[in-house]
Amino acid sequence: MRTANDLLRRHLRNFGANAHHASSYSPLFSNYMAQRAFSWFTWRNSVEIDELEEDSGGSSVGRLELNPNEVLETAPEPSSVSSTASSQISENVFGENTWYDYPIQAVISMLDGFHDFTAFPWWVTISVSTLALRASLLPVLILQLKKMAKFGALLPRLPPPFPPPRSERSFREQYQLFHMKRKELGCPSYLWNFAFFTAQFPCFLLWMSSIRRMCLDHHPGFDSGGTLWFLNLTDYPSGIPCFIFPTLIAGLHYINVQISFQTIKIANLQGVLGLLAKFYKLYLDILSIPLFLVGFYIPQGSLVYWVTNSSFTLIQQLCLKNPNVRNKLGLPNLMEPVKNRVATENEHNSAADSEVLIPIEAVPPNKLLELALKDMAAGDQDKALILLRTTIKKDPELVQALVAIGQILCSKKLFEEAAENFELAIHKLSYIKEEEIGLLLLSLFGAGVSRIWQGKNSDGIEHLKKIAELREPNSPMDKACYYRGLVMLGSTLFQLGEKSEAAKYLRIAATYDPGVNDYLKECEEG
Repeated sequence: MRTANDLLRRHLRNFGANAHHASSYSPLFSNYMAQRAFSWFTWRNSVEIDELEEDSGGSSVGRLELNPNEVLETAPEPSSVSSTASSQISENVFGENTWYDYPIQAVISMLDGFHDFTAFPWWVTISVSTLALRASLLPVLILQLKKMAKFGALLPRLPPPFPPPRSERSFREQYQLFHMKRKELGCPSYLWNFAFFTAQFPCFLLWMSSIRRMCLDHHPGFDSGGTLWFLNLTDYPSGIPCFIFPTLIAGLHYINVQISFQTIKIANLQGVLGLLAKFYKLYLDILSIPLFLVGFYIPQGSLVYWVTNSSFTLIQQLCLKNPNVRNKLGLPNLMEPVKNRVATENEHNSAADSEVLIPIEAVPPNKLLELALKDMAAGDQDKALILLRTTIKKDPELVQALVAIGQILCSKKLFEEAAENFELAIHKLSYIKEEEIGLLLLSLFGAGVSRIWQGKNSDGIEHLKKIAELREPNSPMDKACYYRGLVMLGSTLFQLGEKSEAAKYLRIAATYDPGVNDYLKECEEG
């Protein structure tokens, strides 16, 4: 009959055999792994303990007489089966990753690779990678803006998606009508309004979580990868400069909100929509305070990313409000204010100016031309140029818009493009009416001057000579342009040494402006 000590020795020997595998003998494994979780371990212990108690008469004092070190020294090598099973148990329990760990590890690996390739400090690596990420999302934003501009232009032509009051149509019938008309017009879906947010927000969270993980895990190099007051990227803001990052985050958020709502006339929004817009802006404004406080509890490496991301958003918004940038990207201009006279029911003889915002694509070309000419007169050439180009897209036969574009480009010293617009206008005015002679004069004069200032004197002279072939106009402004073209022609010919021909044109101009006689005399004497 086995003694209690023999049973205990065999039990400790089996336990010692498993101890050769690190995962089954480590304190981590023994502390966190409940024995009852494994049926083989529980069953084996219960059987042997029962036998032990039967043989020892219910007493287990004998177990204390053995030295565990002595038993472990004599333990046999662990079998491959038990070692493999123990390894699998450890990997299953401690090596299991959640689904979001994989993209985070991918971003960390990418940042490591970029850092090793460029040898930039970690704070520069974080900033540059953030800028690259945001730049890669710009095509999505531009596509969204184009789609929503088209949606806004076609929206007035669409029936309402919900049945009007006292309508006999059901919601389904009304929405089917709306959907059918939208497809007929080629109107984009309203869901395009969320395209950029759908792409940007997950990327923001992924990048933020990845850099935060690197900070909390004390990623190699992070403890000295910063600069100035944030040398240690794993630390939280502390000391006197601790307010810098939280203030930047809250301030940039507040500024971005104000710029975003500049294009929305909240005061003009009526009803529930206006109320929701006011409360939403108020919520975003107040959110600056929690963001300021949260900034004290985020590692400085994550704060570098956040500040860079918010700064890019600010620059992006400012650039997309610039008419030149929008024109280069092929984006429509922002909504143009159009003055309408709105009369009240009680006051038929009085009217009030109200500013109504409508998409630029919905404005007729003649109205756009009128607005553009007003902007030109006010000195806002950039805004006028965008309106004029939109006008030409709507109505390519509107010659006055081509001439105005040429004038603006000529004043900007873009002579090649200016000459092309003037020459296109000349081609369209080949069969002119009496009232269009002024446009032809402006086109010939602009094309001639643009070519001469480009150094293409022969082309310029050819355009200016066509002015001399026209009869003298009656309009004072057209007459001034007519004789100014002759003076320019004579001056150019004189510089090229053709003094006799130059004198011929200057004599005609001298009949209108006696001051030209001085140039004429110089020509004749030379």
